[in-house]
Amino acid sequence: MKRILLIVVSFLCCIVTVTAEKSPKSQTPSDYKTSQEYLSLREAMHHAFNEGDSANFFSSVHKLQKYLLKQNDLHAYYTQRCNEVVFELNRQNIYEAYMLSVRLSRELTERKLDKEMYMAINMMGHIYHFSGNNASAKRCFWEVIRRMEREGYRESIPPIYMNLVNIVIDEDPEDALRLIDQAASVARESSPEREFDIETRRTLAYYRMGDMERFDKGYQEYKKGEAKGLSSVHGRSLEVYHLVQQGRIDEAVKMADETLDDRYSTIAQIYASAGRWKEAFEMQKTDMAETDSINSLLLGSSLQGIQQEVQRYEQERDEALRKLYGIIAITVLLLLLVIALFYIIQTRHRHLREIRKAYHRAIESDKMKTVFIQNVSHEVRTPLNVISGFAQVMADPTRKITAEEYRYMSDMVIHNSNRITLMLDEVLMIASHESATYDGRVDIQCNQFLRKIVDGIHLDGEQGKLLQVNFETELSDDLEVKIHKSAVRLIVLQLLDNAVKNTASGTVTLKASMADSQLILAVEDTGVGVPEQEAERIFERFVKLDPFKEGLGIGLAFSRTMAQRFGGNVYLDQTYAGPGARFVLALPM
Repeated sequence: MKRILLIVVSFLCCIVTVTAEKSPKSQTPSDYKTSQEYLSLREAMHHAFNEGDSANFFSSVHKLQKYLLKQNDLHAYYTQRCNEVVFELNRQNIYEAYMLSVRLSRELTERKLDKEMYMAINMMGHIYHFSGNNASAKRCFWEVIRRMEREGYRESIPPIYMNLVNIVIDEDPEDALRLIDQAASVARESSPEREFDIETRRTLAYYRMGDMERFDKGYQEYKKGEAKGLSSVHGRSLEVYHLVQQGRIDEAVKMADETLDDRYSTIAQIYASAGRWKEAFEMQKTDMAETDSINSLLLGSSLQGIQQEVQRYEQERDEALRKLYGIIAITVLLLLLVIALFYIIQTRHRHLREIRKAYHRAIESDKMKTVFIQNVSHEVRTPLNVISGFAQVMADPTRKITAEEYRYMSDMVIHNSNRITLMLDEVLMIASHESATYDGRVDIQCNQFLRKIVDGIHLDGEQGKLLQVNFETELSDDLEVKIHKSAVRLIVLQLLDNAVKNTASGTVTLKASMADSQLILAVEDTGVGVPEQEAERIFERFVKLDPFKEGLGIGLAFSRTMAQRFGGNVYLDQTYAGPGARFVLALPM
């Protein structure tokens, strides 16, 4: 595991010293990397990093980051952010490293620096590998390679391939060799200085595969390169395995113990290859104990970090809840204020509407009073003039009046007196019914009730000879209905009276039926009819289409008002073909 982290450090150092300088977008004025301030800051960071001095490392790396931001070199700045992650991994603070990587990824996303996002993904890959989650680590490293290819960072791709090699070497050496081939191919094109280290790693893969012939050839090539001054981080491992291959087991064990970071696992493998199983077993136990110790440390660190995160979350949650409660309280107060204002405004509007309605009612009432007086004056004046005229003639002793003339004048006086009386009775009756309170509905035999109303209609004089009032029903004689008896009787009488007044000859027919749970009473006549444009106006008070007809023009208006009072309606059936008109009373049952 320590060996892996050393590779990570090497990769990051390459990013700082090579990639940042080659990236066209990350170039800044060429003199800043040779300035004494930059070199001093970088050296302080490297020294603290290598010594594992956390107090000095974080202060020095933050100063370096601040300097790089001033130079507007974001690539180098985020590389130093990655160094923070690696430092925490070296200290086995897996949770802290993870949180640093998450913050790095979030910041790159918020600043839309997709070009540098591979850094955060690469750090997550190392964290996953460090934690033993090799599947997620491989996904991260392949994504890093894809992004580096896209953004033009090919010179830094070989170390990522080598990270993949470290993951698969134990499970699939053949796959590891294919990855090494890919790394070598990229290195030959863009970073030849890496090729020697890659080939050294290839030689170690041959040893893992048991291909000693190619291992020997690789070792000889390594020695030639070393003679030329080249070096590889895998050189010491290669020397140890070369001693094992020559059978110099004790020397190999000694060298591994002195030089290798993963010495326990390597020594266990050496003893096992030599058949020294007892020693291999003891060394394997030592390696497992160290691994368990590291895992326990990682688990403890992670749990401590999680506990701290949970505490921070709970504090933030409590603070958020306090703010939420405050917002809710303010919202409720504002809502109550709005409701109060709305109520005040609505009350004021309602009051104004009532005043406006009262004003219009007063005006309407004044108009109705005027029209009523005019109608009553006209309706009363005509019979009074007749009575007055005939009375004067009958009282004049100088006039010679025959018995027949006297009888005619007496009949006219009586008729007009009755006319005035009936008119006043009608007004008083309608007024009393409109203001009356009805106790409730009673059960009646419908046909019998309606037939009595029709039989009570009496026609005088010539009209009695020319006009017939009939009753037709679709209801059975034993059908009982529940209605407001006196009110319905008065409505039907008004409709029949209206029909009789406007029909000189022919028929007036009251028809009874049921439809959609309603009692339908229709009054049909063969009279003058009603023009289509007057179909609604005739239900207004004091409206008469023929001003010479008897009556005040309030019968139809009264009928509709009373019917609507009981949930029904009175209307003119405009679909009636005629001749005459058809008025309908509909009452819910």
